[in-house]
Amino acid sequence: MSAPADPTSPPSRARIPLRRLAPLAIIAALTVLALAMGWHRALSLPVLIEHRAEVERFVSEHWVAAIAAYVGLYIAVTALSLPCASFLTIFGGLVFGVVTGTVTSLVGATAGATVIFLIAKSALGGWLVRRAGARIEKVAEGFRADAFNYLLFLRLVPFFPFWLVNLVPALCGVPLRTFVIASALGMIPGSFAYTFFGAGLDSAIKAQNATWHLVAGLIALGLLSLVPIVVKRLKAARRQSQPSGQA
Repeated sequence: MSAPADPTSPPSRARIPLRRLAPLAIIAALTVLALAMGWHRALSLPVLIEHRAEVERFVSEHWVAAIAAYVGLYIAVTALSLPCASFLTIFGGLVFGVVTGTVTSLVGATAGATVIFLIAKSALGGWLVRRAGARIEKVAEGFRADAFNYLLFLRLVPFFPFWLVNLVPALCGVPLRTFVIASALGMIPGSFAYTFFGAGLDSAIKAQNATWHLVAGLIALGLLSLVPIVVKRLKAARRQSQPSGQA
């Protein structure tokens, strides 16, 4: 008969059941397989445009099914972190138009990101952060304290790997509601920009000078989202610097 577990042993030594890691391992294996087989190349912009006529014919004849297929494909691409989501967004604008393309790509991206978030949170939760040490745990606490603003910033500024922004909040214990709302709001400008470009792809070359203005606008929005965090930190520092008896 095996000896009972020692209740006094530190929680950081606890092992994660393999069944909790199975979904994350399956996603990782599918990602490696998709990249190794080159399936993502079928969703490159030149290939998508090559099949534009067939896709538009299907959209005109089966609009609801086309929308469902596009959203489902977008969820899969996002969940597997394949490097073709931006091309898919552009193509969505080309075949669906700005409004429908933005909404469908946003729904697909948010749903796909949420899938990875839930799988990572279920598999690892805060375990990895606790194992990493006190310094990482302190960073995680800071992230959780301003999770909405941090996530909004990371989504607005497209300089951070999308898959990383999905994983870090899960490992830090960010609530699902906060993750979904902040992610959806933060991805609106990028989704709209790529879809707008796709909707006017035929004349995009004429508007190429606006690209740097768009990037600058996204960076400005991202910096703006950090203002509440900075204000909060300044207020906290001011309170700590004041004498205990001072209001």
